[in-house]
Parts: sequence; C-alpha cells; structure tokens
Amino acid sequence: MAGRFAPRPSRTTVRGGHVAVPGAVPRQAAGPGRVREWVPDGPLDLGLVLGPLRRGPGDPTFRVTPDGSVWRACLTPAGPGTLRVSALGDRVRGQAWGPGAEWLLEGLPELLGAADDPAAFVPRHRLLATTRHRRPGLRLTRSGLVLESLIPSILEQKVTTVEAYRAWRLLVRGFGEPAPGPAPERMHVMPAPRTWALIPSWEWHRAGVDNKRASTILRAVRVAARLEEAVRMEPGAARARLEVVPGIGPWTSAETVQRSHGAADEVTVGDLHLPGIVGWALAGDRDADDSVMLELLEPYAGHRHRAARLILLSGRTPARRAPKMPRWDIGQL
Repeated sequence: MAGRFAPRPSRTTVRGGHVAVPGAVPRQAAGPGRVREWVPDGPLDLGLVLGPLRRGPGDPTFRVTPDGSVWRACLTPAGPGTLRVSALGDRVRGQAWGPGAEWLLEGLPELLGAADDPAAFVPRHRLLATTRHRRPGLRLTRSGLVLESLIPSILEQKVTTVEAYRAWRLLVRGFGEPAPGPAPERMHVMPAPRTWALIPSWEWHRAGVDNKRASTILRAVRVAARLEEAVRMEPGAARARLEVVPGIGPWTSAETVQRSHGAADEVTVGDLHLPGIVGWALAGDRDADDSVMLELLEPYAGHRHRAARLILLSGRTPARRAPKMPRWDIGQL
C-alpha cells in the first residue's frame, strides 16, 4: 500500500494511482532500443495508470523523469528488460531494452489499460461521478507479472509504509542487477527467484524484514513458476492459487492481482485504513470495518476495486489520528 495525502507519496496514494508525471520538456534522445507506438481508444493518464506499480519514491524499478517519461525495470519471462513509456499527443510510445524488450512491448497496451473497460462503471454516488469526471485518464493496469507485485506486497504486510519501501529498495538494489539500456541512474531489475532464495538471513535482518515475511517470500519463490502461471487465470482463481502458499492471505493476494491482472473487482480486505476511508467517503463512517466497506461497495459489484481507487483519488478522507502501529527497525537489534 502507499500513503494517500499529497504531496507526500505513500502506499494508499500509489495504490490510488496519484503519481505526478511532469509535463514534457526537451530531452536528449535515448540510445537505440525496440520501439512500439500505440493509440489508446480514450483519455490516458500515465501517472494514474502506472502509479500503482511504484513502491515508494525511491523504488529502484520505477522512475518518472523530467521529460514526462515513465521508466520500468522488469524481470520478464524472457529476461531482464527496461521499458520507457512516454505520451506523444494522442499516441503512446514505448521503447525497451534488454532480453525482455520484446515481451515488454508486446504487453504495452495491457500495461496501459487496453484490457480494462472503464465505460462499464456506473457511479451511484456523486463523489465517484465527480472524481471520474475529473480523472478521465484512469485505467487499470495489467502488468502480466505476478512475483513483481507479490514480493513487495508481502514486504508491506503489517508494517509501516517507510519500513516496507526501505526493505524493497535495499533488497532490489543489493541483489538485483542494473537495468538494461540507458535507464536512469540506480535503476535495478528485481532479483530472480533463485537469487531471492539465496539471500542470507542477516541481509533480510539488515533490511528490516522479520522472519515471518522473509519465510513467506522464500516459500513463494520456490514455486515461482506455478505462481506466474496464475496470470493466465481469472483473478479469483489466481488469488486462490496464491493463498495456497502459507503466509499469503486475502490482503496480499488482492494487492497482487490488482496489479498483475488489472482486476477491477478485487477489493482489498484486511487493510488498516481502506475500510475507514471508504466508510467516510460513502457514509460518513470513519470506523467502518471490512463488512461495512463491502456492503457500501456492493452496488459496484464487478468494479469494486475501481470504486475504491476513485475514492482514494477524490481526496475525501477522514482526519488523521495518532499512528496505530509503531515504527521500528529490527536491523538495529
């Protein structure tokens, strides 16, 4: 998850897709790479669409440059790859490098929401109707990569945003390889499953990852191929496969398929903040729990995740309370 109060990015904000993409400015041409151009069938906001894939402002796998381009470093089924996405009027240009370049360009339309159907969403609350009108470029991304979303979601289990982002940043930079091509400085590709499995226990400790989360990641990477197969399943079946792995529950599986599948209906349950935000926005109830949240979202069956994202983007959130979860670093022990 990522925080939700601009300008400081956080888990809820990133999940809501609020990632600022600067206006285009002149930039020196990048090195040669494979290129694909695609024309979306409606408005498209790169920051809203790709924002949920960023894990904090220091994410080594995601970068927004001053020219308005969005860069992603990915471990694809074909190998490491770097993708640069930029808007050119009514067109989108993708440029990719590395062994995974062709795979990244082939999946560019779905990454940018081509498989999503925002027109099927019917707002039943004025807040959602207004937000959709103000954010016409919102589409749900489909990355086609399960582990890429699963591992950082596991790192985010029951810890603060800062702790989760720090762990992801340290582990990817420490054990991933530099992004192929002319990627921005310090961009890295996520480690391969075998590399995750070989990370020493003290490195998990230094990154602030407790044994429970580290063990869950290790169990997941041992069956990485089977988990990646889930991208070809329906979201519900994919979540069921992920939850077979001990330590992966409904919260983690939902956070994963929202990104890997572009699942419009897979709303996150078990979240510390989301039920209160939805309850406050739709019913003025900041103490709403998961059951109340699901009841309020029931009119949006089929698009409950989209409705939740629109609520997060609306800015209608209850006033902050004192933190419920203390921040601590096990690496200091």
